Amino acid sequence: MGVPVDIRQRISNIYSALRPAEKSVASYIRDHYDEIASLTVSELADAASVSQPTVIRFARKLGFNGYREMRYVLRHPTDNAQSFDPLEGFDLHPWDSIDDVPARAAAGAKSMLDDMLDSLSLKEFHKAVNALGKARVIDIYGVENSMVPANDLLTKLTYLGLQCRMHTDAYMQQISAGHLTDEDAAVAFSYSGSSDDTVKALRLARNQGAKTIAVTNSSGTPLANWADICLCAGHGERTIYGNAIFSRVSHVAIVDMLYMGLILSNYTRYSSALDDSGRYIRDRVFHG
Repeated sequence: MGVPVDIRQRISNIYSALRPAEKSVASYIRDHYDEIASLTVSELADAASVSQPTVIRFARKLGFNGYREMRYVLRHPTDNAQSFDPLEGFDLHPWDSIDDVPARAAAGAKSMLDDMLDSLSLKEFHKAVNALGKARVIDIYGVENSMVPANDLLTKLTYLGLQCRMHTDAYMQQISAGHLTDEDAAVAFSYSGSSDDTVKALRLARNQGAKTIAVTNSSGTPLANWADICLCAGHGERTIYGNAIFSRVSHVAIVDMLYMGLILSNYTRYSSALDDSGRYIRDRVFHG
């Protein structure tokens, strides 16, 4: 949330830098402020004796995406909608059309994946694959929404025949970490790198001698500091209701990378394990 949008103050701030036609729009709005919310872009253009593109350009100079957004704020002066960004990085606002959501969500996911590829160290990735392949037992930690990639990793590594365990209870994660040895590995997921329970579990795992791997979006955080290997999934800010909720697309992509990397590290071993896993559950297929 932020402060209410004061359009008249914005106009005053930029008026001297406006073009003559844009000043006509500004003057009309200031003189007929209470009427503007009821006007369409064409009606305002006619009233101010300018073109529709001029009105749209003026709205953008005020900081809006277009006239529709400015009109929404005029209609809802106490909404604070202009500064409310529940899906940070996804450019979503109350005045948008639901028809645009699929394209925007896909674009946001692509942006996060591009950021992840730019951030991920291939050297660290190789080390992570090697550590998982050699581990006697693999512990997996995470809380809240980080359980999504954590559970996906558990599933994929189990299919490969690796000995994994994951507890949804934070207490049990720490107990599990306390029983690891230097023959084991631990993987922790946290967007911020500062989730207290996750940090405690990974720290304990490292103190027990296990090889520790962090999947996070922030370097230099407590989680990264307790990781022997850090797989950085992006440069996103540490927000709770913004990118942190949607960052799992890049964390799940890293899980897929680890899965594929392990298979390539010993193709014969892991392809055979996958065949065995498929055979064990073949009878679970629904035939109708």
